[in-house]
Amino acid sequence: MKAHRTLQLLVLVGVLGVGIAACGSSSNNTSAGSSPATSAPATSAPATSAPATSASGSAAALITHNWEKFFNPKTPVAQRVALLQNGQAFAAVIRAQAGSSLASSATAKVTKVTVTSPTQAKVTYSILVGGSPALANQSGVAVLQAGTWKVGLASFCGLLTLENSGKTPSVCKSAG
Repeated sequence: MKAHRTLQLLVLVGVLGVGIAACGSSSNNTSAGSSPATSAPATSAPATSAPATSASGSAAALITHNWEKFFNPKTPVAQRVALLQNGQAFAAVIRAQAGSSLASSATAKVTKVTVTSPTQAKVTYSILVGGSPALANQSGVAVLQAGTWKVGLASFCGLLTLENSGKTPSVCKSAG
């Protein structure tokens, strides 16, 4: 029973990891269900590096919002790609996982954000399936890239590696 649950969690983590990657694209999307547009996503941080240095509370709120949006199955793939560090490299993976039934019931809940530098933060989060914790109190990283707080590659690739039986996917090696 425990092995079956662990396998389910690994699959979930992979599915969620794919969703995270979709958030880091340079494509922007201003409304749910629309195709990429030329304006900035409505959920991104202002195009400035000030939040991390002058208002870590504001940065924490933006990080929480963007992190949870990235893991929200209702968020369009293009927006997910825009919320992932170097997300365009993971767009195909995110698109492939978007139709998964498990991905449609999985979300993330951020419980703590600690801004560690003007461009990086530590994130404590849980992966929920159907509202229940599947992976609790995970450690992650958010990065400020092009004025937007994004899910860090280290976090996303860690989830993808879990899904891939502990082997780092080639996309993670090349996207670095």
